[in-house]
Amino acid sequence: MNYFSYFSEIEDTFIRRRGKNLFLSPLDWALIEAWQERDVPLHIVLRAIEKVFDNFEKSKKKRTVKSLAFCSEEIEAQYEEWLETQVGKNGDRETAAPDDPMFSRETMAEHLENLEHTLKNIKTSADVWLAETLIRVLHRLSELKNNFTEAETLENDLTQLEKLLDESLLENAGNENFGKLKAETQKELNQYQKQMETEVYQRTFDLLLLKKLRSERGIPRLSLFYL
Repeated sequence: MNYFSYFSEIEDTFIRRRGKNLFLSPLDWALIEAWQERDVPLHIVLRAIEKVFDNFEKSKKKRTVKSLAFCSEEIEAQYEEWLETQVGKNGDRETAAPDDPMFSRETMAEHLENLEHTLKNIKTSADVWLAETLIRVLHRLSELKNNFTEAETLENDLTQLEKLLDESLLENAGNENFGKLKAETQKELNQYQKQMETEVYQRTFDLLLLKKLRSERGIPRLSLFYL
């Protein structure tokens, strides 16, 4: 199971059970990313989503399941049960980096070119910290353009560059607007907080906040999943 399929299959399953061809929300994508980063197996997530919808339909409630967050409690419960059965086992990571034919060398090279172009055109104005971070990222992208071999290695490199950008955004965004974005994120997640464990909630909060910070600055996602 590759990185792309993890996201797309969860999206397909949720939309199919939801019964409407709707786009996933930023919160939904943040949740999927959090599960992927924690190596929650795809089959656990899909099975939990199916169970939540099955139970919801049996209850004949008039409300509808509007977000993946409504499935998070069941996913966490099934994941904990699964972990207990894995003690002493050595399993392969189910969500390995991309090895799909769609990630051809030409496609990845074009992705790097697009990233370089976008990052070079970001306006840093008086933000010296952002300019310095972008210089480091662009330097590494230039190296990767001339020296990458396969998708898995490239994905790992891009992940490290994303972490560099994310850390820079969080460390230097201490202004009034940052407080506003944090408040917006808190409001969006407020109704789901009781359904999530503290660690899961905090990671989801951070991912959603980072999504807002990137959007504000025009910083793209670097991962091959977003090519």
